[in-house]
Amino acid sequence: MKRYILLLFFLTSVGLVRAQVQIQRPPEKTRLLFLLDASGSMYANWENSVRMDIAKAMLVELVDSLKVDQDLELALRVYGHQYNLRYKNCQDSKLEVPFAPANHDRLIAKLRQIQPSGVTPIAYSLEQAANDFTNDPEYRNLIIIITDGIESCGGDPCAVSLSLQEKNIFLKPFVIGLGMDNDYRDEFACVGQYFDAKNVNDFRLVLDDILKQSLETTTVSVELLGTDNQPTETNVNVTFYNNFTKAPIYDFVHYRDAQGRPDSVVLDAVLSYDVVVNTIPPVIKRNVIFEGGKHNVLPIKSPQGSLQLSQRGHTEYDKGVNALIRQHGKQEILNVQSVASAEKYLAGTYDIEVLTLPKTYFKDVKIEYGQTTNLTIPGPGVLNANIVTKGYGSIYKVHENGFQEWVYDLNADETRFTMALQPGNYKMVFRAERSFGSKYTEVKEFKIDSGSTVSVKFFGP
Repeated sequence: MKRYILLLFFLTSVGLVRAQVQIQRPPEKTRLLFLLDASGSMYANWENSVRMDIAKAMLVELVDSLKVDQDLELALRVYGHQYNLRYKNCQDSKLEVPFAPANHDRLIAKLRQIQPSGVTPIAYSLEQAANDFTNDPEYRNLIIIITDGIESCGGDPCAVSLSLQEKNIFLKPFVIGLGMDNDYRDEFACVGQYFDAKNVNDFRLVLDDILKQSLETTTVSVELLGTDNQPTETNVNVTFYNNFTKAPIYDFVHYRDAQGRPDSVVLDAVLSYDVVVNTIPPVIKRNVIFEGGKHNVLPIKSPQGSLQLSQRGHTEYDKGVNALIRQHGKQEILNVQSVASAEKYLAGTYDIEVLTLPKTYFKDVKIEYGQTTNLTIPGPGVLNANIVTKGYGSIYKVHENGFQEWVYDLNADETRFTMALQPGNYKMVFRAERSFGSKYTEVKEFKIDSGSTVSVKFFGP
């Protein structure tokens, strides 16, 4: 009975783990907040009408068209409409229509009532907008800012926008500038994705473009190219980072089917991405924007080869042997690879430092696309040291040119030890603790061959 219960618990646990595996994709439901500028400048003429009248008419048309989308909820926040410009009220921002299902007619009615009046507190309005959204993982939160001017209340819309995105309050906002100067583009680039509507037709096209990015399914295939520009690489983790907040959004282990075709993944086209192919070293494509509502293909050159490290007798080292892998001429350690293993690296030239005793170096090692580079490290021998009394000293490797390379400092409390050393000529320099004078230093020379054992004894005074 006990065995049956344990088996049932195991099967249930496995089932729970499997149930937790989810397909990575954006939530299907969306909350979209319109943040509308109703400051006094929106009374300005634009083509044959007034900016505010055109903005309201376009939004009314848009909201009416969205009634059929059951996975979308809308809300309206307006700033600059409650107080006259002479009051300079920098908290003039109000959620006029909160999120709710089927609130389209209410939102349209409110839009028709809005009249421009005051200042432009964009930063404050963004801060308040954080309270307009509820925390619900089934929804993605979006903002469309429609404005004809920059912040006029001394706030920092860029800092507020970044902070709220980092807290996952909402995704990167869309900013539509109505008839604004090109110089304002830089002012809003740090707030979100900026669109310049120079005329009424541009405004309509921008709204359509934003809806595609926001509401239509977007798919991406990542093609990992070899040096021949063919999409032959696969089984590499590819990470999509939010280019704005630098947070990782998606992690996919790349897949190609039996015909060699990379599969498609669903992504959120609202964001711009830094796409990182996690080869060693990684390959990065920055600020990638995918076209919403269609299939995108992203080619990234990431040819790999393999490095195989071998050493007979590496188990003689108590902790095994590792190698530090660096790109040629650089100090940064890319990877720590154990001997008797093979790992993939981006095709290129590398410097390799093997942590034998003493260290073994390989410079300008070429790893070629689709090939395996084999490096064989000479096998070590073993030194048995027997010291009658405690003392101090070191082991040095003596090179053919007479150069003496420090290898190891003796432990003053150890009188017997065994260690693996690479083949070569060595000397051990030792002075007993109870020897009162440097002149009592002893030196013993010895040779290590691969697979051999050498004994060295010091008798002391």
